[in-house]
Amino acid sequence: MSRIHRYYVPGAVVFITQVVYRRIPVFGQPHFVELLRQNLYETKRHHPFVMLGYCFLPEHFHLMIRSTGESNFSAIMQSLKPNFTKDYKACLGISGKMKFWQKGFWDHVIRDEDDFRRHLDYIHYNPVRHGLVQRPEDWPYSSYAIWQSRGAYAERWGWQLPISIHEHGWDEAETDRD
Repeated sequence: MSRIHRYYVPGAVVFITQVVYRRIPVFGQPHFVELLRQNLYETKRHHPFVMLGYCFLPEHFHLMIRSTGESNFSAIMQSLKPNFTKDYKACLGISGKMKFWQKGFWDHVIRDEDDFRRHLDYIHYNPVRHGLVQRPEDWPYSSYAIWQSRGAYAERWGWQLPISIHEHGWDEAETDRD
């Protein structure tokens, strides 16, 4: 059994991917996306962080965060996941044990501005890549509109495969990050 080695760099930006167990498309239902948002907000109260980018897809999500308190990104995820699962079970009237998330999560410490940009592009292009929409601005559950309003994206960005995605082979078949 392999052990995951996580690298904690105080104040670093971290890209995170978390997948639902068996890729069940729970977040295809807007009220469960809202429940996830509420849980992120509550987690942020206990483990302060800045949300720099996000995308909630039907069976997984991507976050780009920077911890601003004593907690690291593992503590943030260790708080978010069981609390969301508890609230999800309560919504559905489920008692007893339930496996909701795939074990662990994928993380990547952002190294520089170029790395930040590539991962932000990846997050925002992901709904197009998965065939959920034809344009990033059509997906309601991402930070794309925020970044576009700040001038980070040119008009019609993501209407075709972005170079930053293609150059890194992220347009290929499913990767470990999804």
